[in-house]
Amino acid sequence: MRNERSWAVAGLVICTLAWAGNALVARATAGELPPIGLSFWRWTTALALLLPFTVRGLWQHREVLLTRWKHVVVLATLSISSYNTLLYQAAQSTTAINLTLVNTGLPVAAFIWSVLLLRIWPSVLTLLGTLLSFLGLLVILGNGQPERLLSLAFNRGDLIMVVAVLCWGLYSVLLRHWMLPMPGLIQLAALLICGVPLLLPFYLWEYSTTGGMPLTIQAVGAVGYTAVFASLLAYWAWNNGVRVLGPATASLFSYLMPVFAALLGMLILGEQLQWFHFAGGALTFLGLVLATRPGHAR
Repeated sequence: MRNERSWAVAGLVICTLAWAGNALVARATAGELPPIGLSFWRWTTALALLLPFTVRGLWQHREVLLTRWKHVVVLATLSISSYNTLLYQAAQSTTAINLTLVNTGLPVAAFIWSVLLLRIWPSVLTLLGTLLSFLGLLVILGNGQPERLLSLAFNRGDLIMVVAVLCWGLYSVLLRHWMLPMPGLIQLAALLICGVPLLLPFYLWEYSTTGGMPLTIQAVGAVGYTAVFASLLAYWAWNNGVRVLGPATASLFSYLMPVFAALLGMLILGEQLQWFHFAGGALTFLGLVLATRPGHAR
């Protein structure tokens, strides 16, 4: 059991790292790649890569999928069709740091949905861990200067991201509540089979109004990264983390996204790490250690 929790924690760390990179890709390609087109081809590519390895499993679990098809459709709509499409749309008018900042509202969204739908309240350790992680986030955002937090600005893209976070929080809670009795990759393949067709009408509308995806190195790289790392790897890790740790605890790992965004900014953009990055990151990790201790309520 402890080993399973350790793997779940490690997977969630990798997941948030991949999603921090996804936010940077979204912002870097804003204005160059159509947001719905990027989302559609990302998931279509992920489905094409995953399907050959899961066809047999999908057939073996066909009775469960047919019986629970309404659950599968709702989960696919909230995750595959909605969340990342909204994120890419939000990236058209906000910054990568704001994308990761608003995304840290996920623990609040998961908490609200857990209380409203499941009547589940977090433990004291979870609340304490949440507080420490949030303080770490504020240290990073304010560059170690509390007064700088007052100058943070939010716009239309940030509001779109709020809707995306509410969708993802609901998805995480329902994913645990409607636990599907099948391996994670089989479940992901089922969500992709439902989610991609749901995206198709919106992609066709975007194609008719603004044009399709350009065939460029930038487009291929963006689709490749998001399909493999931000989709297949990250979604499998997230779903496993929710299954093992619960949605409330798993959602706390969203606090790592600004930390990883700062690290990626240093590695990719040549930005310098400052003392407040280390201090904020330490508080964030300490909060996650407390929140993921075995034995607390989920």
